Amino acid sequence: MLTLIWPWLLALLPLPWLYRWLRKPLASQTAALIAPVYTELVDQGTNRTAGIKHWLSWLLLIFMWFSVVLAATRPQWIGDPITLPASGRDLLLAVDISPSMEEEDMQVGNAMVDRLAVVKTVVGDFVARRNGDRLGLILFGSSAYLQTPLTFDRKTLNTLLQEALIGFAGKGTAIGDAIGLGVKRLKDRPENARVIILLTDGVNNSGEVDPHKAAQLAAAYGVKIYTIGIGADEVLRRSLFGTRRVNPSADLDEEALTDIAKLTGGQYFRARNPEDLARIYSVLDELEPIAQDEETFRPTKALFHWPLTIAIMSSFLLALLKHKGTGDA
Repeated sequence: MLTLIWPWLLALLPLPWLYRWLRKPLASQTAALIAPVYTELVDQGTNRTAGIKHWLSWLLLIFMWFSVVLAATRPQWIGDPITLPASGRDLLLAVDISPSMEEEDMQVGNAMVDRLAVVKTVVGDFVARRNGDRLGLILFGSSAYLQTPLTFDRKTLNTLLQEALIGFAGKGTAIGDAIGLGVKRLKDRPENARVIILLTDGVNNSGEVDPHKAAQLAAAYGVKIYTIGIGADEVLRRSLFGTRRVNPSADLDEEALTDIAKLTGGQYFRARNPEDLARIYSVLDELEPIAQDEETFRPTKALFHWPLTIAIMSSFLLALLKHKGTGDA
């Protein structure tokens, strides 16, 4: 569909003729209407020496004026409506990057890798599957930071997740701050579509917000929180006195994570190995989407350069006719 951004400028079209009609004729000269060449054209017409060139020049002048005014109205072509992906959920991923996430208790093949490396792989795959959801990323340690606001751009979010560094947000674990930040970002989003997936391997020992109060706030705003506790229950540690079994997840506060999930209508999951974590995100992947109104937009294409080009070409032709007429004289 063709539209004009400033259609009222079309009222300028009769301006040259109106100017000519209102101005009193002079004995020795006739005023130029659009360009200085107009005076010469009138003289040529009066003397009846221009013939076809005279009328052709007039047509070019009129065509040039019409093209200039049309270009000034900013014509544009508006295409058919295009439907944008409808978001099933507004989903914030809150990932713990405190130093304890460096614990190498996740077995991948024959190697032991740290917890954050496994999280990056599994969560990265989860993000790649979330076509249609708005996703955001919160990284937290002693403080919580919004690394990526809610967006459809899964590729950028995944890139920023992969670039996350252990200890970047401090040495503590501010679970309450992470939840509070997530609620702040989700509270104005459509109801029944607000979800936080919080992953940690420890206990709240930093920050300004109590996790229980943050969960109450989340519940008040209809934000559902799924909590994930990551870390093996048992690993073998070699020392000078032999091999012993230790629990690297002794600091994991499963009770608090369970309470947070229950209070907000979510669920607590326990990931003791990479396979557990992958299964958890598969379950989360199957959450029923919340239908939202589809968003559409109509692409626009500016067309003003076409009449502007025509006006410039008309002026060149007019100058050529004038030059040729002068040469013939």
